[in-house]
Amino acid sequence: AQVAAATGHTVVLVDQTEDILAKSKKGIEESLRKVAKKKFAENPKAGDEFVEKTLSSISTSTDPASVVHSTDLVVEAIVENLKVKNELFKRLDKFASEHTIFVSNTSSLQITNIANATMRQDRFAGLHFFNPVPMMKLVEVIKTPMTSQKTYESLIDFTKALGKHPVSCKDTPGFIVNRLLVPYLMEAVRLYERGDASKEDIDTSMKLGAGYPMGPFELLDYVGLDTVKFILDGWYEIDPKNPLYQPVPSLKKLVAENKLGKKTGEGYYKYK
Repeated sequence: AQVAAATGHTVVLVDQTEDILAKSKKGIEESLRKVAKKKFAENPKAGDEFVEKTLSSISTSTDPASVVHSTDLVVEAIVENLKVKNELFKRLDKFASEHTIFVSNTSSLQITNIANATMRQDRFAGLHFFNPVPMMKLVEVIKTPMTSQKTYESLIDFTKALGKHPVSCKDTPGFIVNRLLVPYLMEAVRLYERGDASKEDIDTSMKLGAGYPMGPFELLDYVGLDTVKFILDGWYEIDPKNPLYQPVPSLKKLVAENKLGKKTGEGYYKYK
C-alpha cells in the first residue's frame, strides 16, 4: 500500500478492523518519514510534502466488497490458508468490475488453486513482494497456465511503475526465491540437529563465507518459524517423498511452544 501510494497510485487499504487499519496507517506514516529523511535530506519541507501527499492517497475500509467495484487491481495478502483466500476471492469476484485484475501475494500456495475460486482465471496471477517491501526491489510475477498475456504484461508494467524489478516464474511451489531459500534454511537446521556445527558457527559461516546479510538461523527467526513451517508442511503434502521437504523436529517443537522468532522474543535465539 505504501509503495503504491508513494508512486502515484490511489490505494484503498482493507483489513478486518478499524484498530488494525489505524495501526497500519501509523506504521506507514513512520516508514514514509524514514524514506523522506533519506530521500529529501537537503529539503525537509519537500520531505514533509511527500509524506502528506502519499498518506492522502491511502484510504481505508473494513469491507472489501464495497470498494472493489472501482478498483483496477486487487492485491491479497491475508492469512496463508487456501480456504480463507478462496472465500475472499469468490466474494470479490461478484462485485469487481470485469477489467479488474486479482493477484495473490502468497509465498507458498499455488496461484492456480486460488484463481479457480473465481470466474476470472485469465485476469488472475501472483505478485510476490519481499519484506520489507519499501526496501526490497524484487517482485516475482507468477503466471498460471490461464493468465492472459495482457494481464501478465500489465502486472509487469505495474511492478516497474512501483520502482521494483519484476522477475517471471511459472506457478511452481515456492516460485523462485522460496523454492531455493526454504530448503537451504532446512538444511542448515538439519546440520545443527545432527550436531555437526553450532547455530552461531553456521550463521557466521554463511555471512562471512557466502556474503549473506543474515545467517540461516537469524533469517528463520526474522521471517517467523510458523511461516516457514507452514510453507514446508504445504510442500511436504504435495510431494512427501522429496527429501528437501521432510519435517524438521526442532522447528516443529519451537512452533508448538509458540517460540516463533523475533516476534515472540524467542526462536532459535532469544531476543530481549
